[in-house]
Amino acid sequence: MSENKMKAVVLGDSGVEIAEVDVPEINASQVLVKVAACSVNRSDLLTTQGHNYGHVGGEKKVMGASFTGNVVAIGDDVEGISIGDKVAATGAAGWAEYAASNWRRVNPVPSSGVDLIEAAALSSGVVIMHDAIVTNGHFESGQTILIQGASSGVGIIAMQMGKYLGASLVIGTSTNAERRGRLAQFGADMSLDSRDEDWVDRVLEATDGNGVDLLVDQVSGYTANQNMSATKVHGRIINVGRLGGDKGEFDFNKHAERRLTYIGTTGRTRSPAEHAEVFRLAREGVWDGVGRGSFRMPIDSTFDLSEAQAALDRMAEDKHFGRIMLTVGA
Repeated sequence: MSENKMKAVVLGDSGVEIAEVDVPEINASQVLVKVAACSVNRSDLLTTQGHNYGHVGGEKKVMGASFTGNVVAIGDDVEGISIGDKVAATGAAGWAEYAASNWRRVNPVPSSGVDLIEAAALSSGVVIMHDAIVTNGHFESGQTILIQGASSGVGIIAMQMGKYLGASLVIGTSTNAERRGRLAQFGADMSLDSRDEDWVDRVLEATDGNGVDLLVDQVSGYTANQNMSATKVHGRIINVGRLGGDKGEFDFNKHAERRLTYIGTTGRTRSPAEHAEVFRLAREGVWDGVGRGSFRMPIDSTFDLSEAQAALDRMAEDKHFGRIMLTVGA
């Protein structure tokens, strides 16, 4: 392989494949990272199923987003990052031997207690959930929080984020009994099944009839109206994911009666400046907790970069708990 070529996972006409592509050329505001590990996200699976998550139809685009590794080149405008630094980054085309990211979307990997695989498993979830819970959810110490879809990777982070921020009660949901049984290990004071008819009653019972202050919804679909019933008057619902469907019934009267703030959020429509601000706020607000061990992520399985299709197959089975990871050989 030539000096300016690298191996990468690309999306071709017949699915994912390993290809030889050019090493990214960085601009003045980017860093180039020799990738060590990458996370496999549901959006990656959806991309292979025909959803447009930034991949242009017909073209072979490198897959992935979040990655960790060592910085090997920096642009002229980059601040606070040096060649050789271990970093956790988000950009595009992360499933490769080298990947580029805007320096404002890069966090340092803590020097104690966190390796590059763990950092890759944690990084995007910490940033996403700080944005959902703190920036959009205005969560404060002493309040109550419910995480719909708590056994997902970002859901696991969300429960720990609630504890880290001083929640008086953290409730997590999962429709899978085995996964639900593990939620307490990651911060849940109460674990519920959103398919149970009485789950809202149990939330109300645990909150003196009021409902939770903040509900982070990663399920949507069939849960929308129940979510409103489980959230207190003047409470907040932050819609992050749609694991239960992207359409469903919505009781506008209930929304009005409970005077709820309902906010939808996604990274796919953000500008580069908005992404940079999300990273800045998370770095200043909670990133030091990563180094102190306040956030943990179970690694469900690890695959070599060349086994990307097997990793996606594992995601499609929907039997995993925690992160599915790709590692890139030295």
